[in-house]
Amino acid sequence: MMTFFIIIHVIACTVLIGLVLIQRGRGAGLVESFAGVESMFGTKTSVFLTRTTTIMSIVFFITCLTLAVMSVRQSKSLMAGARATVKTEAPLEPVVDATAPVAAPTTTADAAKAQ
Repeated sequence: MMTFFIIIHVIACTVLIGLVLIQRGRGAGLVESFAGVESMFGTKTSVFLTRTTTIMSIVFFITCLTLAVMSVRQSKSLMAGARATVKTEAPLEPVVDATAPVAAPTTTADAAKAQ
């Protein structure tokens, strides 16, 4: 089903791009190079292109929304199959007073002399 909507969406995109490029605008568009398009429907060419652009833009927005809703429904969480892990608490480290003087480290040689 999603493939069908993707195909319709791609077709609507390409047709909409072509229609926008063909229409006469401020810069005269591509109609100047395609003189036959202007006389395709006689005096009603502008009305036809405008209506077709409107219809294709509606199809484009509907397929966008449909594809967005379908992708949300089909997506699955990455953690759906993961087992719950048991959280173990790490042993607390002794609190060291920063103002207390630090004792010199004892080495094994110092420990041997003390015996």
